[in-house]
Amino acid sequence: MCPSPATTATAPATAGTPPWADLTLDARLALIDAAMTVRLDAAKVAYEVNTAHIETEPVNLADVITGPLDTGPVLVPQLYPTPVAALLQRAHQRLLTDGWCSGTLVDENGAVCMLGAIRAEAGGDRGLEADAAAVLLDAIRRRFANVDTVPSFNDAHGSGRVPIRMVDQAAGLADAYGM
Repeated sequence: MCPSPATTATAPATAGTPPWADLTLDARLALIDAAMTVRLDAAKVAYEVNTAHIETEPVNLADVITGPLDTGPVLVPQLYPTPVAALLQRAHQRLLTDGWCSGTLVDENGAVCMLGAIRAEAGGDRGLEADAAAVLLDAIRRRFANVDTVPSFNDAHGSGRVPIRMVDQAAGLADAYGM
């Protein structure tokens, strides 16, 4: 009976250590790098030959590379289930979208101050508006001790960065209060 090729064990052609076993790690890595470079160059040539017949149009980079559209601030979903916290979150979003102003509730361009944003979002509910203003004043006094009123705090700033951030922090505080 003749043994099958699958069950026949074949011995390596040369016994002993491979020729690269005596090389250092750096020398082996250099050898592998050179071998891979040769293979990649051959693959590049083969790709160019195999795709030379395909017609392509030049790409206009203006059609491909685009920046984000300036559509204004993104509206965030309502995160807070409590009415005062939700009102303050909407007021914060209104400040971001309509802009911030000082000295008046709403300026001629439609920008609002902190209380103007709360009033606009309260929808005529004066009790909810008063609760939101009280929480906002509490949040302001936690960071700035010598503040008498929300309007004085609003008008003391030259930009809306701090007042807008305080309305956002007041929303989190109202949520923590369960309001």
